[in-house]
Formats: sequence, structure tokens, C-alpha cells
Amino acid sequence: MKVFFSSLLLLFSSLSAIAAELPEYSRIYDDKRDPFQDAKAAISLAQQTNRNVLIEIGGNWCTWCHKMDAFLEKNPEVYQSLHDEFVILKVNVSDSNENEAFMKALPPVLGYPHMYVSTAQGKMVLSKDTAELQEEGEYSVKQWLAFIEQWKPESTTLAATGN
Repeated sequence: MKVFFSSLLLLFSSLSAIAAELPEYSRIYDDKRDPFQDAKAAISLAQQTNRNVLIEIGGNWCTWCHKMDAFLEKNPEVYQSLHDEFVILKVNVSDSNENEAFMKALPPVLGYPHMYVSTAQGKMVLSKDTAELQEEGEYSVKQWLAFIEQWKPESTTLAATGN
């Protein structure tokens, strides 16, 4: 039992370290950030680290955005896998800043949070309603892990080349 709690403590410590190292655009929705500049930085980081970019559209006002963040914090295996395979880019949409010019370049959003997956080369490969990552009204570890596996860089490269 002591080993279990020590392992759990070590895992949570490493997740805290990961979160501290994330760029600000990966951690918070900020209506003052420039999503075009953040997208360039995210794509550059994705290229350097062989990851895809997961663009998360939402805001601090969004209840389901908070539920998704809480789910990821409570499920370290999903959180770790997500950050291993993707550079997260949070883009704010709110009454104070709808980021209209950025959002115009993306397929329509029907609800929040909404996610897009882009390759490290900037090719958009997926538009996804996060409700699809739920089971019985709650985010699902199984659904999230399947999503990550399906859209990680190797999977999207194979899909793009037709192999």
C-alpha cells in the first residue's frame, strides 16, 4: 500500500512538472492572446517534438471546458498521453473576444469545447465535438485514449499518405 501511494505521489509530481513547463497557450484560455501567433508557436513546437497540434476552442465561461480540464487532471494516464502526442493550443472565444478572424479559417463549431487536430505541418485533419469523448454524460478514459491513439502523429501521417 505504501508503494502504491509513493507511486501515485510521484506521478502527480511529474504531472505538476509537465504543467509548469507547458507554454501559456497550452494552459489557459486568454482573451488577450493572439491565436495566430500562438498557432505558429504551437506548430513550431510540434515540428521540433514530433507531435500534432490539438486546438481546443472554449473559454473560462465554459462549464464543459472546466469539466474537461478537471477530467484530465484526475486521469493522469490520459493527461500524459495527450501531452506526449499533442501540443495543446487553447483558443479563447468569449463575449470580450470571439477571435473571429481565426475562427473563420476553421470548420464551424456547434458547441464548446470543440477540438481540431492539425499535423505539425499545419494541415487540419479533424474537427471534433468533445461530447464524442463521453460515455453516460461524463468524459471517458477509454474514449480519450482511443482518440489519442487514432490521431497521434504516426496515425495522421499514415492517413495522409494513404498507407
